[in-house]
Amino acid sequence: MITLRSEASQGMALSAPATLYVGLLVAAPLGILVVYSFWTQTYVSIDRTFTWENYRLALDDPLVRHLLIRSIWIAGLVTAATVALAYPIAYFIAFRTRHKTLWLLLITIPFWTSYLLRVFSWKLILGFNGVLNSALMTVGLIEEPLTFLLYNEVAVVLTLAHAWAPFAIMPIYVSLQKIDRSLLEAATDLGCSKLERFLRVTLPLTVPGIIAACLIIFIPTVGDYVTPALVGGSDGKMIANLIQVQFGAANNWPLGATLSLMAMLAVGLVAGGFVLLSNLMARRIR
Repeated sequence: MITLRSEASQGMALSAPATLYVGLLVAAPLGILVVYSFWTQTYVSIDRTFTWENYRLALDDPLVRHLLIRSIWIAGLVTAATVALAYPIAYFIAFRTRHKTLWLLLITIPFWTSYLLRVFSWKLILGFNGVLNSALMTVGLIEEPLTFLLYNEVAVVLTLAHAWAPFAIMPIYVSLQKIDRSLLEAATDLGCSKLERFLRVTLPLTVPGIIAACLIIFIPTVGDYVTPALVGGSDGKMIANLIQVQFGAANNWPLGATLSLMAMLAVGLVAGGFVLLSNLMARRIR
């Protein structure tokens, strides 16, 4: 039996399985992407000569810039809409009901079905002959189906906001649960109204949960290609759709790897901004 003589060696031994796991499933694929991005595709084979050509092509292509900006814009809209809808629900569960477990269970019900099925359900709701158009025509609000409900940015934002809502509710709910109720009572005793108490006490103390929800939603949304493909149409395509084409039909893995790294860099910069904002807000609270 090998005797571990120091705390450092014990820590290394305990973290070795997790480090190996992360290295194999995260670092190694990322390293492969980096390597591929410096190669070029020549019809059916790959030229392994080091080159910056893929980055030059991607940066010079207006379509890439347009899709990347649109992806960040749509992800930002989805994040804002989801957090705005999730906060009241989380507040209700934390402060206004005794059946917290039941409500949390109800929130997780959408995960009992596949993500693809949930996207298709929104396609049926927003479609030309879908549920929404049929309902509006039945009550007489419209005479013919609305054509702008599907295959645009709005449809993508709506579908993704519904899909990611539980991921926003949970961290905000945890932040609300951790608030010391005596602080709220003290604010009331000092003459704060309910609105002032919320703005001065509750909301600042839940900023970490809001930032966490924003990161959880924003990061994967930028890389989503299933939802834009099914409900976005030509006006709702995102950078992930172009990446999927490069790895699929175009069979240009080097360019796909380059686009993936560019998207990751853009997401990393925005995520860094969220973290910086969180740290600034935490210092103000202290």
